[in-house]
Amino acid sequence: MRVIAGNYKGRTIKPVPGKYTRPTSDKVKEAIFHMMGPFFSGGKCLDLFAGSGSLGIEALSRGMEHVTFVDQQGRAIQTINDNLKTLNINTRAEVYRMDAFRALHMLAKQQSMFELILIDPPYLKVDYELLLNKLIDLKLMQANGIIYCEHGSEETLPSSIPHLTLVKQVNYGQTTGITLYRHTP
Repeated sequence: MRVIAGNYKGRTIKPVPGKYTRPTSDKVKEAIFHMMGPFFSGGKCLDLFAGSGSLGIEALSRGMEHVTFVDQQGRAIQTINDNLKTLNINTRAEVYRMDAFRALHMLAKQQSMFELILIDPPYLKVDYELLLNKLIDLKLMQANGIIYCEHGSEETLPSSIPHLTLVKQVNYGQTTGITLYRHTP
């Protein structure tokens, strides 16, 4: 795996060892960041179900100021920390080992708000509608912020959620679906 563009372009990052995570392919990663806007001019990002941290690191490379990484697997947390250290970007990130919903409540108590939220859980394991509504209810999104959801191509995410506008839904190959939302308060 590698960083596709930006300040860390071409640098390699480690995947999480074992079979419990499914890294986003470089081809899909390039396509999704092109859809979201290839580069950012600052802001905060939340990488839920972060795995190796690949998506959040790509966001940092492309101009996000800070990323909060969340995963509940110990191996994933170790891999994220190793990748951040390798790229010398530890000071631009926070890493939490916890369940996604617990993390959302903690971040709301801290009054955190994000311009970009990356959601890439194990396929068929998360109720996206519940998760998206929780993000809105807890006021974790900046106005016009983007939510990226990666899911199995057989899953259909809701086209209508209060305060979210569906921007794009597309399938890549036979396994990966991508859905983008924009926060419209």
